[in-house]
Amino acid sequence: MFKVLRDWVQRYFSDEEAVVLAVLLVLAFTAVLTLGGMLAPVLAGMVLAYLMQGLVVALERMRVPGAAAVGLVFALFMGLLLVFIVVVVPLLWHQLITLFNELPGMLAKWQSLLLLLPERYPHLVSDEQVLQAIEVARGEIGKFGQLALTFSLSSLPLLVNIMIYLVLVPILVFFFLKDRAVIGRWVRGYLPRERALITRVAEEMNRQIANYIRGKVIEIIICGGVTYIAFVTMGLNYAALLALLVGISVVVPYVGAVVVTVPVLLIALFQWGWSDQFIYLMAVYGIIQTLDGNVLVPLLFSEAVSLHPVAIICAVLLFGGLWGFWGIFFAIPLATLFKAVLDAWPREQQVVSPLL
Repeated sequence: MFKVLRDWVQRYFSDEEAVVLAVLLVLAFTAVLTLGGMLAPVLAGMVLAYLMQGLVVALERMRVPGAAAVGLVFALFMGLLLVFIVVVVPLLWHQLITLFNELPGMLAKWQSLLLLLPERYPHLVSDEQVLQAIEVARGEIGKFGQLALTFSLSSLPLLVNIMIYLVLVPILVFFFLKDRAVIGRWVRGYLPRERALITRVAEEMNRQIANYIRGKVIEIIICGGVTYIAFVTMGLNYAALLALLVGISVVVPYVGAVVVTVPVLLIALFQWGWSDQFIYLMAVYGIIQTLDGNVLVPLLFSEAVSLHPVAIICAVLLFGGLWGFWGIFFAIPLATLFKAVLDAWPREQQVVSPLL
């Protein structure tokens, strides 16, 4: 057994650069696991800086001075943030409060519809099953009410955290954009001089994460915007809130689209029942999801390293369980980084006996 372990270590860790890379990866993951909550504003600033770095580079290629390019992009960012706070947030909050107030009425209507099922389909649904489903629904509504009450009681610390984000994140974004070259040189100053393997993996990681963040934000905006226009055109209630859920759902591949379909279906069913309007809306919603998965995603992520769906789901579950929202958001680039490390890892060729 010790010989097998020694041969494995000799094969995969005989290169000094590989050992250094392994130590750096362990330290980085440990830092994120232990300090991720405290460094959340830094992570948010890095994500937004990655998103806007392409615009800065494009302006610099157009002979715009570096400081002016950073200033223009940062001004655009602050303008969009102001529009989101002044226009979008009040609309979402109003629809959320309205939905919460109408939940008891929705539950009563769904209860009356469920009670008709044993009469129409006595061989498929029994009274006990319907009553059990109603009790489960009441329990979930009660949990939602308790959550809303807890949220209202603890809103002051949440507002303080939001204010901290609103102050710190723009500052971090500005300095990440302005001093990206200085920060890069500072980080490289602590790395070993012989770092060809580290440089190759870092360049791949930088390219993958930057492309993924930009592509995913564009996908969120397009899917959410198109869904909002479709829902408003068809007269669906809570169009902005549902469009936001649809946009955010693209962060979680495969699972997000299935989960967000449930509130869309229930609200449409409560508003129109089994009518032609309900069928039309679900058809339009299905077309949007189909175009997103088969047209928009291949177009935006054509340069990304292909991963098997099983690998993507495992990455979402693993990193989401470790780091929450940020783990889910970065699950695909982190899985791609892991694959890039495995592909670039130096290995000693084992001598195989000609008799085997």
